[in-house]
Amino acid sequence: MAITAQDVNKLRQMTGAGMMDCKKALQEADGDFDKAVDILRKQGQKVAAKRADNAVSEGTVLINISADGSNGKLVALACETEPVSNVEDFKNLAQSILDKAVADNIADKDALLAATLADGRPVSEHMVELTGKLGEKLEISAYENVSAEQVVPYIHSNGKLGVLVAFTGVNGADVADLGKDVAMQIAAMKPVALDKDGIDAATIEREIEVGKEQARAEGKPEAMLEKIAQGKLQKFYKDSTLLNQEFVKDSSLTIRQLLEKTAKGLTVSTFKRVSIGG
Repeated sequence: MAITAQDVNKLRQMTGAGMMDCKKALQEADGDFDKAVDILRKQGQKVAAKRADNAVSEGTVLINISADGSNGKLVALACETEPVSNVEDFKNLAQSILDKAVADNIADKDALLAATLADGRPVSEHMVELTGKLGEKLEISAYENVSAEQVVPYIHSNGKLGVLVAFTGVNGADVADLGKDVAMQIAAMKPVALDKDGIDAATIEREIEVGKEQARAEGKPEAMLEKIAQGKLQKFYKDSTLLNQEFVKDSSLTIRQLLEKTAKGLTVSTFKRVSIGG
């Protein structure tokens, strides 16, 4: 049957797919719009399968903080190239995913992918469909759901790096400015854990071995290697755990000391740092 420009435009409005893709789908479906929609969705599945191994280094990070400040949710939707990350459909899908996470207080990424949006279809299906339309792999590279007495967010100016910091022991203190400072510290200094006890045994062992090898290469006596390596391990703790890091705005204070100075008992219970592409 003849496919009119009005038919093609109608399908395009329904699906957001390109004009030529809509025309081909309608021709293959003999003008049946439901079948044409299914054909376009299958095309999305084919594109998704073909690009499954592609790297995703662009995208957007979105954060929602509850009205009382006690919960923060972060969604990172990633794609392959910067132009796609700026497409309205991509931005709208990312916002819809975050809105769903907030509305249903979704616990983890698997549950988020399975959650249904307004049309009753799961997030994962919407992502595959948009993959077919945009021609790039899409991925929820991270989803975080954090609760505490006070959760403070930070999103870097590039929109690809986000931080959630959870504070306890607030006791009525205003931690908004402090929280932003700590969040920006996390963004810049990339701590791997909150404190020493958050470092796994394998990492500690590796740091000690690296410290010994460095000392040995410097010609230090074998009897001193363990002591030197332990010293290097303490420096690793200072550089790589948040509470032991020097505050970038005042190196005379560690983050732990900064928190205690702000309010007795104030501390960070956890933090999440999410970066797309690095």
